[in-house]
Amino acid sequence: MSLLKTSLHEAHISLNAKMAPFAGYDMPLQYSSVKEEVLVVRQSAGVFDVSHMGEFFVNGPEAVAFVDFLITNDFQNAEMKKAVYSPLCREDGTVIDDLIAYKLGPEKVLICVNASNIKKDWEWINSKLGTFNCKLVNNSDDYSLLALQGPRAEALLKELNFKLPSDFPYYSIAELTHDGEAIIVARTGYTGEDGFEIFSGHNFAKKLWNDLLEKDVKPCGLASRDVLRVEVCYPLYGHEINDNLTPLDAGLSWTVKLSKNNFIGKSALVELKPKFQLVKLSLERGIPREGYEILNSTGETVGHVTSGTMSVVTGKGIALALVEKSKIPSDKKYSINIRNTKYEANLHSKAFVTGGHK
Repeated sequence: MSLLKTSLHEAHISLNAKMAPFAGYDMPLQYSSVKEEVLVVRQSAGVFDVSHMGEFFVNGPEAVAFVDFLITNDFQNAEMKKAVYSPLCREDGTVIDDLIAYKLGPEKVLICVNASNIKKDWEWINSKLGTFNCKLVNNSDDYSLLALQGPRAEALLKELNFKLPSDFPYYSIAELTHDGEAIIVARTGYTGEDGFEIFSGHNFAKKLWNDLLEKDVKPCGLASRDVLRVEVCYPLYGHEINDNLTPLDAGLSWTVKLSKNNFIGKSALVELKPKFQLVKLSLERGIPREGYEILNSTGETVGHVTSGTMSVVTGKGIALALVEKSKIPSDKKYSINIRNTKYEANLHSKAFVTGGHK
């Protein structure tokens, strides 16, 4: 089966990007070095092509109520023009996907979902519409999506004459007209830095990509994006969360608002006792990788690494890991088994890197 291509595929090839399959698309892994791309996002600005993501619109009088019913987080009471991160769960509390829902208006919601789950999410959401007075539209093929991330992001958009709202806090969204085209700009991202995700038509995205590169914005690939999100401990579907886990297992209990009147999975999550705990570990030596065993001080396997990499900012191996609740060591001492050698790990209560988002 041939790989899908985003509207910017030719641009990536022309820049000699290292390409690889991801979620059914031929996507850029890196353009220069992962270290260089991570640092430019932390210190200046980088741009990612994330056009493989899915975009669903919910329109109608009960659009907000329907989305609030779909997700575990509180969408009903979010302010207008706000973004809400949330798991999408089944009735038994297990996670179908994680997503961001944007409250564009009282009768208009944008849901952005992971590329690998577009079909699954679309079928699930449609199956739950029931008698809600709203309509669903899958516009995933109509949108390109650029993520401009880093401390220079806002200044760059203003240099390009984007008319951003004067009050535009983190996790907000705005519908704008720029160069005669209707676009959507969200102050969101997956790096922990300030930044914007620009939903637009394909030709607009190509022009914006070129405009940003002319302003010395560095193109960045999925490899650096992964390091950036692990440094700030953002979960990734298929790693920290999956079809067999609940949000309570994956450190996402803060997204489960049991005080809500009703949502899919509530009855299960009210009673559920999590089987796992997500922990953050770093190494002085060695690089942890997905699947490596987590050991306690006596050498017993108590969990596994869900995401592991070398942190560019800290210079240490870092890992997110799921540990069995029943096996959490009382002394809080862990090690990671790397090729049959135990490496002592440091336990962190906070993210490895503090991002710079507003």
